[in-house]
Amino acid sequence: MMGVLDGVLMELQDCALPLLKDVIATDKEEVAFKDLDVAILVGSMPRRDGMERKDLLKANVKIFKCQGAALDKYAKKSVKVVVVGNPANTNCLTAAKSAPSIPKENFSCLTRLDHNRAKAQIALKLGVTSNDVKNVIIWGNHSSTQYPDVNHAKVKLQGKDVGVYEALKDDSWLKGEFITTVQQRGAAVIKARKLSSAMSAAKAICDHVRDIWFGTPEGEFVSMGIISDGNSYGVPDDLLYSFPVTIKNKTWKIVEGLPINDFSREKMDLTAKELVEEKETAFEFLSSA
Repeated sequence: MMGVLDGVLMELQDCALPLLKDVIATDKEEVAFKDLDVAILVGSMPRRDGMERKDLLKANVKIFKCQGAALDKYAKKSVKVVVVGNPANTNCLTAAKSAPSIPKENFSCLTRLDHNRAKAQIALKLGVTSNDVKNVIIWGNHSSTQYPDVNHAKVKLQGKDVGVYEALKDDSWLKGEFITTVQQRGAAVIKARKLSSAMSAAKAICDHVRDIWFGTPEGEFVSMGIISDGNSYGVPDDLLYSFPVTIKNKTWKIVEGLPINDFSREKMDLTAKELVEEKETAFEFLSSA
């Protein structure tokens, strides 16, 4: 793939980006992972036709075990690791387990694309811009079991923050079509353009890393997949699960005390169950990988 990488390198140079000093294209771990401040792990084994999820997990355990070990060996201990390659949550957990000397809080996976998709759907429905919508939540797995939750979301209408349910007055859409649209948006993009999300995924990665680095705006929270240890929402420990977080001084904190209704509870538990199953499958392979 080095030839392809050289093409990417040329394109990056040709963007004449004001902040870009240098790009090193390499296929050597000791070069790629040396003294990293941030690692964005984009590459994974995509699911092929006729492939069981189990086969997909097995192939990716191998990749992310290697990358975790390389981070452990070469990167700074303060490195922030963002896993994008799917299945992102379980890949991220695999990498974290394979890098015991790096705090597990430094690992996160991308659910910001889902978060942005949810924001955009609400904005489109209300005829406002996405900037006017805040505090949507993606709970759980970056898969079709994820739960896009707007019970705590606000939208700016005529200069005032209004709850999304109140603003839309369409509970059946919010509890039905809105949720399935966000859950299945990735598949819809593939069906339409025969390729998976590219620009929107890149934008979401930028949003995610920028918020880790500079913090979240006052009064706003964002979604990211993080280690579930000690959460107050009844999600089992030792899962990589998407929560609402605020970030300050490069450290995330789960937003506490949000009331969870029965509808939400059921959806949050369902996606947790899938993550537990994925983790069990992956860890069987991890010991033998």
